[in-house]
Amino acid sequence: MLTGFCFSQAATICVLYNDKVIDVRNILFLIVFVLPFSALAAVTNIDNAELEQLISEGVPVIDIRRAEEWRQTGVVKGSHLITFFDKRGNYNVPAWLEKLVPIADKDQPFVLICRTGNRTATVGNFLDKKLGYTKVYNVQRGIVDWIAKGKPVVRPGS
Repeated sequence: MLTGFCFSQAATICVLYNDKVIDVRNILFLIVFVLPFSALAAVTNIDNAELEQLISEGVPVIDIRRAEEWRQTGVVKGSHLITFFDKRGNYNVPAWLEKLVPIADKDQPFVLICRTGNRTATVGNFLDKKLGYTKVYNVQRGIVDWIAKGKPVVRPGS
């Protein structure tokens, strides 16, 4: 049972709950400073229907897989092919961003797609949380699900 609040000179904010003192500074920090901003920008996970809708609206699709993956499965028509991770998992953010900038700036929507959505989730969260991109969409199950659902692909470069 909540029985009281306390504020100390040491900036401790606590509640008295069942005769125990609980420090609530971290909870208050989250409520006041983190939660209001977390809704401002976030990666939005999308499915195939949402991908089709965004494509019809002219939102660019960026396929971050490697060239051999593009050749193996094909790509979503009109995709921009910009590899993020090499075969060993290495990456070069400045070089990749140099290719992204002509396609979409920080406030323009764009879609990221990879094989299953794992790499794009990582890249999307990095772009959102560290670089301030505000309208990033992640194809949650990637090109594998796109193909499994009978959606069209084209050969890279066509």
